[in-house]
Amino acid sequence: MPAKESHEGRRFLRTTGQHAGIEADTLIDGAYILRIGGAEQSHVNLAEPAEIFYEYLRRIGHVVDLAAPRGQAVSALHLGAGALTLARYIEATRPGSVQHAVELERELLDFVLQKLPLPEGTRLTTHIGDARETLAELPAELDFDVVILDIFSGPEAPAHIACQEFYEEAAARLRPDGVLIVNIGDEAALTLVRSQVAAMRKAMTDVAAFAESGMFAGRYPGNIIVVGTRRPWPTEWSAELLARGPHPATVLSGVDLDRISD
Repeated sequence: MPAKESHEGRRFLRTTGQHAGIEADTLIDGAYILRIGGAEQSHVNLAEPAEIFYEYLRRIGHVVDLAAPRGQAVSALHLGAGALTLARYIEATRPGSVQHAVELERELLDFVLQKLPLPEGTRLTTHIGDARETLAELPAELDFDVVILDIFSGPEAPAHIACQEFYEEAAARLRPDGVLIVNIGDEAALTLVRSQVAAMRKAMTDVAAFAESGMFAGRYPGNIIVVGTRRPWPTEWSAELLARGPHPATVLSGVDLDRISD
């Protein structure tokens, strides 16, 4: 289809030396896949931005759903932009939200916005730079209902971000009922997850983890969503997240979280 072909293309990313490509999803009409270095990195449904394809991103979306009353605009900060899937989701489900996105790769952000434009009316400010450095440079008056960190894509993680001090800085930007949502891609042993849960517990009032049930059993590599709050974890959130899935799902909080905390 000509409309889909117009989105296809490649862009060289100078920071990593890799190529990014955007191609039509042949199975979902109106959807596109962002690849970096040949690997799938993001999926966007331009026709239905409230529909999220990747399971771990759907789980993040469910946490965002609980961060404020249904449909209410929020202030959101995305550390790691990708194809702006979650920014599109927030605009679709919470019109009028004020959002900021930080991306290290200028070419990637320009490429995504050129090939996969945001819906008209989206209030998104983009920033190019390191996540921690840019967080510190944001105007002091800026605070957020939601801060989403989606940078950790494997057991290796930037040491200056994967630490208690960074989480303290992120927590300081949250409103009293705000949430810090961190996607952690890890190996089966959950080495990175364990260290980050421990670090977040020192920086936040409370912490919970949400994932496909098999991830907590250490059966295979994958993604775990770790959520930090500035107030005690609402027990009703666990029930809501379990009901929303994707299934099978497990939410660990309180003493149950001890088994994956260093």
